[in-house]
Order: sequence, then structure tokens, then C-alpha cells
Amino acid sequence: MASDNPGRLNFPGKPAATPFAAVPPPAASPFISSVPVVKPEASGFRPTPISSPLGAMPFSSSGPVAGAEGSGFRPAPSVGFNNPSSSPPGPPASNYFQRFPAAQFPMTVQAPPARGTPVGQPNLAPALQPNMAPALQPNMAPALQPNLPPPNQPSVVQSPSSLPPFQPQSQAPSLQMGSPFQGYVTSPPISSSPYYGQPASYGPPPQVGIPGLHSRETLQHPISGPPTGSVQGLIEDFSSLSLGAVPGSVNPGLDAKALPRPLEGDVEPTSLHEIYPMDCQPRYLRLTTCGIPNSQSLVSRWHLPLGAVVCPLAEPPDGEEVPIVNFASTGIIRCRRCRTYVNPFVTFTDGGRKWRCNICALLNDVPGDYFAQLDASGRRIDLGQRPELTQGSVEFVAPTEYMVRPPMPPLYFFLIDVSVSAARSGMLEVVAETIKSCLDDLPGFPRTQIGFITFDSTIHFYNMKSTLTQPQMMVVSDVDDIFVPLPDDLLVNLSESRRVVEAFLDSLPSMFQDTMNVESAFGPALKAAFMVMNQLGGKLMIFQTTLPSLGVGRLRLRGDDQRIYGADKEHTLRVAEDPFYKQMAADFTKYQIAVNIYAFSDKYTDIASLGTLSKYTGGQVYYYPGFQSAVHKEKLKHELAHDLTRETAWEAVMRIRCGKGVRFTSYHGNFMLRSTDLLALPAVDCDKAFAMQLCLEETLLTTQTVYFQVALLYTSSSGERRIRVHTAAAPVVSDLGEMYRLADTGAVVSLLCRIAIEKTLTSRLEDARNAVQLRIVKALREYRNLYAVQHRLAGRMIYPESLKYLPLYGLALCKSTPLRGGYADAHPDDRCAVGSTMMTLPVKKLLKLLYPSLVRVDGCISQASPQGNELKGIGEKLPLSIESLDSRGLYVYDDGFWFVIWIGRMISPDIAKNLNVEFGADLSKVNLSGSENEMARRLMALLKKFREGDPSYYQLCHFVRQGEPPGEGVYLLAKLIEDQTGGASGYVDWIMQIHRQVQQNS
Repeated sequence: MASDNPGRLNFPGKPAATPFAAVPPPAASPFISSVPVVKPEASGFRPTPISSPLGAMPFSSSGPVAGAEGSGFRPAPSVGFNNPSSSPPGPPASNYFQRFPAAQFPMTVQAPPARGTPVGQPNLAPALQPNMAPALQPNMAPALQPNLPPPNQPSVVQSPSSLPPFQPQSQAPSLQMGSPFQGYVTSPPISSSPYYGQPASYGPPPQVGIPGLHSRETLQHPISGPPTGSVQGLIEDFSSLSLGAVPGSVNPGLDAKALPRPLEGDVEPTSLHEIYPMDCQPRYLRLTTCGIPNSQSLVSRWHLPLGAVVCPLAEPPDGEEVPIVNFASTGIIRCRRCRTYVNPFVTFTDGGRKWRCNICALLNDVPGDYFAQLDASGRRIDLGQRPELTQGSVEFVAPTEYMVRPPMPPLYFFLIDVSVSAARSGMLEVVAETIKSCLDDLPGFPRTQIGFITFDSTIHFYNMKSTLTQPQMMVVSDVDDIFVPLPDDLLVNLSESRRVVEAFLDSLPSMFQDTMNVESAFGPALKAAFMVMNQLGGKLMIFQTTLPSLGVGRLRLRGDDQRIYGADKEHTLRVAEDPFYKQMAADFTKYQIAVNIYAFSDKYTDIASLGTLSKYTGGQVYYYPGFQSAVHKEKLKHELAHDLTRETAWEAVMRIRCGKGVRFTSYHGNFMLRSTDLLALPAVDCDKAFAMQLCLEETLLTTQTVYFQVALLYTSSSGERRIRVHTAAAPVVSDLGEMYRLADTGAVVSLLCRIAIEKTLTSRLEDARNAVQLRIVKALREYRNLYAVQHRLAGRMIYPESLKYLPLYGLALCKSTPLRGGYADAHPDDRCAVGSTMMTLPVKKLLKLLYPSLVRVDGCISQASPQGNELKGIGEKLPLSIESLDSRGLYVYDDGFWFVIWIGRMISPDIAKNLNVEFGADLSKVNLSGSENEMARRLMALLKKFREGDPSYYQLCHFVRQGEPPGEGVYLLAKLIEDQTGGASGYVDWIMQIHRQVQQNS
């Protein structure tokens, strides 16, 4: 959800061209890298530090350019564009539910110069000195010098052909371009590109003359750089792609192999943490750019979302734990004005008797029990025993004044549909079996509470008092006037009533195995569950298989009328039809009840309405279309068990504070906004992330650093009231180029994704896609304008190294289930379920869903691997294009929610026989889990290794064979986002289209 705030950023209007235009590639110059221009006028420009070896970077970064006339570029001719933005009619892919993921796509970057970690807290804002850019601090490693002529030698202007290639360390192989791919053929691995990326390092020396930054001569410790004589080299400070004819290609255009791809996964940004070593880890808090703009004018030129993504309970790095601090009688140390918690960035003065708040600068008294003397450098002498003053993440034990009631016990309440579809699909049996197997692992023993209600056309309550030998079922048939019989015995302590609970779970499947009831009184059952739970709160787990048909909250079938798609009312299919559900969600949140929805149906279930319950209570939606226990049992068992046993923060509220002059204006995710900045979260866990947008309250920021502090107040499963606090610092910059250099693609995409999905709730899908594309175009156009005067950019698309994957993720977002196509491209329930999940995913999982991994595994499973090293022998991750598929190979596509195993038609007969996937075999019945075959066991071990990377979801396998419709097209080919499918642009066309729009008015 997003807060309704008048300050919230809005999307610009619809662009001139739709985002899914098929683009004829233009004819222009071949791929070339720039060469340095050496001329006297260039003395004011700073060098770019040479990056670490990036020979494998699939895109170009500029090298030195010699001579103003040496660019060697021909302007690209104008190109026309078709506009197939609407998808052609075809069979919907709704029978396959695209599950949603996390990703690991690191890009190789050069770490910023290392600084010694200070002991304790500094007296001044760390790493910054007044009126100095963060990049220009002393004691930094000298920047490497490009190959420029010394100042005492004459400048020699060379042609590009006579210049040696710019190579940081090693000679890159030349770029080879094969013939266009026309079918399933062997594709060699993508070779390393000869183009090198500009590292997204923090704070390269700025250009002379930028306001607020000092020249090299004013630094205390001059930084090594190019010669400071009258002649300096004009070098490029950006990455670029040449858009021209590819030698040997039939069709002129862009070489697809040179395009940047996040094949190595998402990498958490580290540059800021190295500058501010006491910042919290980026897995807890990621800013869309680590350079906070110092003025409103700078914000207006930053066309991407400005904000943060917060995952307060993210799993800490291996071997680390968030320290727990108990102040006991002292009380938690907080600023008396802004209520900021004490953190590593506060400063102590007056011999340690006072401390200054880093957020509002107020001077606070230090309590006597917390007093410690200061050493000669102004740091407390007890820093080694004070983790709250040395670490960016800490957890405080809250005293009684932080409680409005005694800490609640962990409470799990199950609301289960027992209509005929639930019984026949096997859902009841799997759910009962899974719950029973998890009873020993539910958190909070021995305080854990549990209860059950089942429903069809009537409501069934269960008395599980510990003195009973069998549960007693009570049926309420008047669904229009619901009441709760025996309100004191419907929720029981699990440790006391364990025997009765197990007896109920054992008998549940057989109780309704012969039912013929097709009705669903879901609304009345929901009200009954609220009546039972509202005294304590807890987590409500709903298992729903039938569209609600009786009583309050009944829903109707909608979405069959194709005329509504593309019309102004199209968005109504993606919002709740009945206000009953939003009102119930508000009541649930008020009484600390979180709702998780498990939806099972091969028919319309109206996830848009049911999902509202999760959206406003901090819950989530699990969707299993066409559920059959024989197929989906393992997936449901794993995901339900994870949901029940993962550590959960109960009755939580979260607030994020920031320094003077900035504030958060809108919030995106699953929560209820209790006030302008307080998020109510009845339950939250490590798999939930929240995004928020930032704005400037003042016309001009005068501070050098902005601080952010996330505070989550919650009750632990053990019954302690705790406050988890994450604190981070970020520099204030006056240069738009610096903002781009410090951008975080993962955070930008995560926030952009949430904004786009929310736009689909009020606008057409096409409008949401256009808004995504327009933001990318405006950002790249603004960046291009920074260098249009100094450099020849004709025929080149330039972009900051930090955002090299942004266009690809933008394309992936437009092709994702919530945004793609129209009526024939995704079922309404699919769109809403995937969209609901994407609103809660942390950055890594979201990026993996948008750009899944594709690896070849036939070589790996054909030979034995050492125990525990099942991944040995797997090739590199491949681009998501049909050109990556070899008809002799076996490939695994993994988006974090499903595996698709693609079998080439010319695969080795030995592999096909051992995996039981010979030609003509029914792939839907392939089951490798119980196979005694060695090769099958290796494949299963490999898939298990993949699953261990993210235990929150379980990937089921879909086997597809090359050339066999419809499985291959539905499960895999439609998801190769770099290819042109269904009227939507491929990667090359998308880049060409964006480049054309960037050049307009630039």
C-alpha cells in the first residue's frame, strides 16, 4: 500500500511512443570505444579512476580519447518505429502462475579507497569535512592515472586506429558477431567484451568549478592524479554503447552480446559502507542514491525515484548477529526532542556529560548511569562495551513504558475452507499434515496459542479444551447473524492441549471427504475469526478454494468482459470489489491481527478482494492455481512450514527518521499507515521489505551529511518487547553526476516496481508501462545532457556505470505478470497475486524474479561431483534469450518460485533415458524425487542446492521439451525477456527505442 500524501511523486504523462514498439535497428557506426582528447581547454576535467579488471563486462566504458576530431563516430540516421503495444489475441498463460523471486546479480565494481575504521564515535560527521565533497577526503588511496602525455611534451592527436587499446590490466578478446539466430542451434558462451565499465566508485575527483567542491590545491593531502600542468586529458566519465551497424551482420543494429546483463546477481552496494563504516548493512537499508541532493532544483533533475528500501528484520550476514542491549534501570537513551535513539553518529561533549543528536543537533544530558569520560580524541573510554555506539544495527530491550499491554503470546489461528473443491484437491490433507508436523517448531513455546475454524455454507467452531479427549465441533448455520459459542475455549495453549489439537488434525481430512457442499460463507467466517482473535491478536492463516458466495463479503465473477481491458475502468478488476474487505483489514490491524492468504483454485477467486486483507495487515498472499496434491504437495508443505516456523515480530510499529531538511512522503508495501510516518505491522518477518519516497523540505540543504534511522518496536516470540534500530549516514552532494555515480540499481528498481504496480490500481496497464519507460528515458536524457557539450555522443547511448542494468530491469518490469500485455496475457488473479508478492519482496528476491537465472546443467549431471559441491561444473549464467539454448543441452530456468527444465531435442540419449524424458514421454508425470538412478539423483541434488539459496519459497519443476507446444511457449519462451514476444519489444529493440527517445530534445 502507499500512503495518500499530497507530496507524493507522480508519474509524468504518457510518452509520445508506447514502451513496446518494435524498433528497426538503425544503421550507424560499428561498436567503438572512445579515445582521449588532449587539448589545453580540457584542464578542468578530472580523471576517472581506472577500474579493477572488468574484462568480462558486456558493455563499453569510455577510455581516453585523443583529439577533438578523433571520435570516429558517424551520426546515426533517424529511425522509424512501429507500435505493436497491444498484445495479439491468443491463449492466456494463466494456467501457469509465475511465481516471484529474489536474485543474485552482482556487478563488478571497484571498492572506494579504504579508510581506517575509527575507534568509537567521531567528534565530527564521519568521513566529511566542512565544505568538502566526500570523495575528496585525505588519506585516500591515490587514483590511478590514465595514459596521458606529460605536460612538458607536446600533445599528439592520433586516430583511433593508431591508439593502443585502453586496458586496465589484461587484453580483452575482440568482439565477434555471429549470424542472426534463426532457430535452436548451438550457441557458444558469450565471450568477454573488449569494453570496460567505469566502476561505480564513491567520489572520484570532481570537475573544477562545481559549487561547494574544492580544487585539488586546497586539500590537506593532495590526491594523486594526472599531471597538473597546463595540459590535461579530457576523459569520459560514463559508460556507453555504440548504436551502429555490426560488421558481418545482415541487419544493421546493436550487438546484443555487448549489452549489459546482471548475470552474476545483485550486489549490495558497499561504497557508502566503506566511507561510513558504522552504517548499518545495506541489507537492512538501501537508498536509491547514496548522494542526497542539496537542492530542490537538483531533485527536479533526478527523474528516478528518490527514497529507500527497508527490510528491518533481514537475516544478518553469516556469522554475525544484531547485538542486544539492555539499559535496565538507566532507560533507553533517546533525544528528548526528535526521539532519535543513541547511535554511532552522536557526539559527546562537556567531558562526556552531554551528547549531541545527529538528527536534530539538540544537546542532551547524559544520565549518570550512562556517563563515561572522554579520551584525548573526544571518544568515550568505554566504546568497546557499547555496541550501540559502534554498530549501525542494534536491538534494545524495551522497558515497561514501551508497552500498552502485556506482551502477547505467539498466536496462530487457522480459517480453513472445507467445501468440495478443498476436499477433492487434497488441500485439506496436506494442510493438516503440515500443521501437525510443525507443532514442535512453532515459536514461543510454551506460550503459543492455537485455534481453528472451518467453513463451507456454515461455520464450524472447535472446542479444544485440554480436559477433552476429542475436539468438540459446534456448527453455526445462520451466516447473516454470526456469533461465537464458547468464546473462552476456541483459543487454547498448544502445550496444554497438544493431544486434542493433534486428534483434530488427524481427523480433519476424513471429516469432510464425502462433502458435496460447493458454497463458501467466507465473509461470515472471517468475522467469526475476528471475534475469537481480537482479545490477543496474532496471525490468521486463511485457506480458500472457492469464490465467497454466501453472507457478507460475497463476490461475483468478473473480468470476462474483454471490452473493459484498455478502457478507463480496466483498473477496477485489480481492486477490491466490496469495501467489506478493506474495513475488515482495518479492524484486524487495530487489534494486531496479520492475515496470510493461501488461495487454491483453477477458477476465478478474486485475489484482488481477498488480497486486501493481507495488504493492510502486513501479511502476504500464496497462490496455487489449479492445486492438486499430487503435483503441488511439496511446494505447499515447504512454504506453509516456513511461514509457521520463521521468527516473527508481533504487534509491531515502524518509523524511519531522517535529518533536518528531508522527510519521507509516501510509503509502499503491506502495512497500515497509522499516522503520517508510523507503519502498523501486526506481524513482520525477514521476508518483508518496505519502500518509501523522500523529498526535501528546504530549498537548499546546508548540512554535509544526512542521517537516517529505522526503528521497529515489536514483541518477540519469547515475550520481550524490543526495538530494532538501524542507522545510516549519507553525504549531501551538489552535483547531479555524483547522484548518478552513487545510485543503487536494486533500490531504484525496487521502488520503481512498487510505484508501477500501485499505478495499475488506478490506471490502465499501458499507462503504468509508459510511466516506467518515461522515467528511464528522462533519467538517461538528463545524464546525457551532462556530457553533451564536452563529448561527441552521436550514435552512442551513454549511462552511468551504477545504472547500467536499469534499462534491462525496466524492460523486465514491463514484461512482468502485473504489468504485461492485456486480457490474453495473464489471468486477473495471477496479476494480483504476483503483484501482491512483489510489493513485499526484498531487493535481491525481486531482482531475481525480474531477471531469473538460466544455466546449462547437462555437463554437470553427466559426471560425478564431490559431496557437498553439487554446483561444480555448472556453466556461467546465460542471457534470457532463445539464442542461449543449445538443442543438445539441458537447462534450468530459476526465478526463485519455479524451476523450468528445458530439454533440447538433440540431448544425449543417455541423459534422456536416465531422466525418463525420452521423446514421447509424458513430461507432466516425470518424478525424479524417488529415482534410484545416479544421474537423476545428481539433478535433484543440484536443484536442492539452488533451493537452499532462498528457503522462503519452494521451486517446483516444470519439464518442457524443445519444440513441443504449448508447454515450451507458456513455461519458458514467454519468459525469455530479451526476446521479442507477444508484441512486446526485445532487449535490443528496447534499447534502440529508449535511445531514440533520449536523443529527442537532448
